[in-house]
Amino acid sequence: MSPSDAEKLKYAAAAGAVEFVRPGMRLGLGTGSTAKHFVALLAERVRAGLDIVGVPTSEATRADAERQGVPLTTLDETPALDLTVDGADEIAPDLTLIKGGGGALLREKIVAAASARMIVIADASKYVPMLGRFPLPIEVVPFGAVATRRAVEAAAAACGCPGAAQPRKTREGHAFVTDGGHVLLDAAFGRIPEPAALACALVAIPGVVEHGLFIGLAQLAIIAGPDGVRIVERS
Repeated sequence: MSPSDAEKLKYAAAAGAVEFVRPGMRLGLGTGSTAKHFVALLAERVRAGLDIVGVPTSEATRADAERQGVPLTTLDETPALDLTVDGADEIAPDLTLIKGGGGALLREKIVAAASARMIVIADASKYVPMLGRFPLPIEVVPFGAVATRRAVEAAAAACGCPGAAQPRKTREGHAFVTDGGHVLLDAAFGRIPEPAALACALVAIPGVVEHGLFIGLAQLAIIAGPDGVRIVERS
């Protein structure tokens, strides 16, 4: 799939999600290349008179939404949201997700958990039979990161998904720092047979702030492929 074809599919998925937005909604605005299309389409409707307010999940999304005129608030000012629309790096058939490729997994999860509903949007390449091909992002505090990394690898191996957890770097070779001031590990497990067990093991590790497994948060996925857009609902 060419980059232009992939962007067309992301746009199509985002366009499907905009149809779920109603006047007066309080919206969580996701982060990443697919969510960026949603923000742009939402901004078009705002300029046409749609009355909504958004909570961005990253500083990048905040800047993008502000530039396009989308009214924004904070989760402290508006702690209960109607709907969050966000992308994903992988989507399993039960709508368990891997997120965090853009580095915003902590705020994305906080916003999703504060929402009555979450819709995930993606191109068909992100829909997989089992999670794990995409390296799992794990947000950790900088202090003791090497010890935390070893604990992450040991816990994952005990859960049946051994693999290396590598510190994420910027293109310039520096440590990737999240909006919250933490660093990221990208754990290459290949397959995650029991996401819930792994999630429990990871959050029990001192030093782990959050992980990119989103379990039980997405109710609906809008997936765009060469044959059109389809909706997958969590049973």
